[in-house]
Amino acid sequence: MKKKYYILITMFLVIIVGFVYSISKNETHLNSEKYTQSTIPTLFFHGYGSSARAEKHMTEAARKAGVTKTIIQATVNRNGQVDLIGKIPKNTINPIIKVQYEDNRNPDYQQDAEYAKKVVTKLQQMYGFQKMNMVGHSMGNMSILFYLLEYGKDETLPQIQKQVHIANHVNGIEGMDMPDGMTIMNLETGQPNKMSQSYTKLLGLREIFPQNQVDVLNIYGDYKNQSDGSVLNSSSKTLKYLLFENAKSYQEKQFTGKLAKHSLLHENPEVDKALINFLWAK
Repeated sequence: MKKKYYILITMFLVIIVGFVYSISKNETHLNSEKYTQSTIPTLFFHGYGSSARAEKHMTEAARKAGVTKTIIQATVNRNGQVDLIGKIPKNTINPIIKVQYEDNRNPDYQQDAEYAKKVVTKLQQMYGFQKMNMVGHSMGNMSILFYLLEYGKDETLPQIQKQVHIANHVNGIEGMDMPDGMTIMNLETGQPNKMSQSYTKLLGLREIFPQNQVDVLNIYGDYKNQSDGSVLNSSSKTLKYLLFENAKSYQEKQFTGKLAKHSLLHENPEVDKALINFLWAK
């Protein structure tokens, strides 16, 4: 009887040790040799009709690469109230915040900018951040750009350091708000020959965008016919005209293939690599 008891105890201990080993083996380890060890948070903004789930592939890729161990979510309701799911411990390295709008089909970009500000101020109040990075996909880009237009000069808010635009439709979508016959008349500056109503408003960024402060990465997909299937590359590339002159640095990256489609760019491993290197690589 005692022998049987000892065998059961031994088996139990082996299972526990194996479980603990498995957990420790799969635990994320920070790659301090490859990635900067900063406490600056990075906020991800999803597109129209989407949610924080659309940000999971990119943010998990960053975690698995050893950029960070901390990913939380900020959910904004229609009244602008922000609920944070998860906590950011003190001195956390490269924390990531997935932003989710409950009002996720709102084409009022000023309202989207206000939602973004609510998230920024909530994080600032909770954690005292003075700097931040921002990443947007599709309409999430407009949240970022109109946030900067409306609140970019407010020196009491955290100052943006890096921003990534993925599949942006800054000068409109063909068949919707993009002007007929819109082309880029100056490839060096990105200046378009025609401007959508929203783009005309964003021209103010040419005056107020922080000088030599922000590194900008503009990612777009050429899935077919110089379009990501939803947005023409020419619309995405006019972002340059708004930001290039004042940005600390400005670069564009084009992706091709099946995963260059508008709705799949945020599921593209090559985009993940470009994003991670731009934001965090030493």
